[in-house]
Parts: sequence; structure tokens; C-alpha cells
Amino acid sequence: MTDDTLTYPGGFAYMMERYEGRRDPFDFGPEDLPPLDVDLAALKAAIVPGSATQKQPDDPNTSWARKRRQIAEEFVAKSALAFLNAQLISNLRKREHPPQCAALFRRIWAEEHAHLIAELNLRWLVSSVQTFADHGDTAAQREVGQALKMLFGMMKLYEFERSFSGLPPQKEHSFGKRVKTRLPLDMEAFSLIHGGLDINLIAPVWDMAKRDTVIAPLAEHLLAELIAEPGGVFRRLAQMRAKRTRQKADK
Repeated sequence: MTDDTLTYPGGFAYMMERYEGRRDPFDFGPEDLPPLDVDLAALKAAIVPGSATQKQPDDPNTSWARKRRQIAEEFVAKSALAFLNAQLISNLRKREHPPQCAALFRRIWAEEHAHLIAELNLRWLVSSVQTFADHGDTAAQREVGQALKMLFGMMKLYEFERSFSGLPPQKEHSFGKRVKTRLPLDMEAFSLIHGGLDINLIAPVWDMAKRDTVIAPLAEHLLAELIAEPGGVFRRLAQMRAKRTRQKADK
């Protein structure tokens, strides 16, 4: 293979360089994240003010201070605990981070998952479960986090590409336009009526999540949202399956 035949010219070396380039740690000044034993009840009761998005006279000129103000734009009028969760995630994506980050992230999800699920939007809930992939405390947390990280990441790529088809997200493809061609990596075609790949991707993740009390509420909430989503690939496949089943019954 040459660069001309690769999806990513430069192959793995290029991919790792790009990946690592996005993981440079923030530089901190006198500001820091709360300690592991911070009072979560106080943070839950506190509301993020609009001033958190604005540079204050005594703010240090650090990449973290700038990033923190940027994150705050999404959390004005939300709880300080939800804001803290986002700050921890942003740091845990980096190669290095304050030492209490991972343990504090796990603590707030262990003790305040109901508040976070109610307070965070779906984008931050997905980011939260994905963070368990690298920073979970148990094998179940890491495996569920990694599975949902891959699942939601691939869905984002696929649904974005499909948006160029001209079809709305809720509209399934018609049968007459299918091109019967080789699937990538010589994979076998999916059996619309009898195939179980869609369910086989979701059910084992939930089964695994049930074993861990910390990640189970978050995973259950996200998977429930997934199967209720009216505009995703899983719903469209279900609609196509039902239509094909009706057609066969009519014959």
C-alpha cells in the first residue's frame, strides 16, 4: 500500500501524530480543580453565573483559564457540579491532568448520577460515558465506556455522512435504490429480516453495564435514549424491517 491508496496518507504514523496533538495538557496557573473531598452538595446547589464566561481582572493567562471560560458558556444557570463534570472530562482527555481528576470524576458519578443525568444534555452525557473508557475504576466501567465510545463515535460519523443524502434523519431508504456491492473488508451483507447485528451491538453493553452500580444509570439512560431516537440508523432499520415483513406477508 502507498499513500495514494490509504484513507489517511502517512498511515498509523500520521494518525498517531494527529491523535496525540489533540491531547496536549492544559497549563495551569494558581487556579486548580477542586480536591477529591470537595463538598458535592454545595456544588449541586450552586448555579454557574454569567460572569464565569468572562475574563476577570485577576484571571491567569493560561490555556486552562481560557478553556474553563469556554466551557462555562454551556453551563450558565446550570449547577456548578454539572460544570465541574465537564471540566474534569476536558482534562481527562489530555495526556496529563491534575492528579485528582479521575477519582473525582468517578466519585461524582457514584454519588450524584441522578442530578447529573437530569442536568446534562445528551452531548455531555455521551462525553461522560466515553470518559469511563480510559478512566473507569472497574473492568465493567472501562468496557462499557469503550463500547459506547465506539458505538456513538461511529454513529456520529455515519449520521453526518448520511445528512448529505438529502433524506431527513427519520426517512428510511427505499428498497429499489439499493446497490448490491461489496461491503468494506469483505463483510457479509446484513439480513434485514433475520439479522441481529443491531440488537447484538446494544444488548451486551447493557448486560455488562448492569454489573456496575456506578455506570449502570448513565448507560441505561443513554441506551434508552438511543432506542427511542426517531432519526437514527437503528430506527430506520427497524422501519425497513417492518416494511419488508409486511411486504412478504402480503405476498
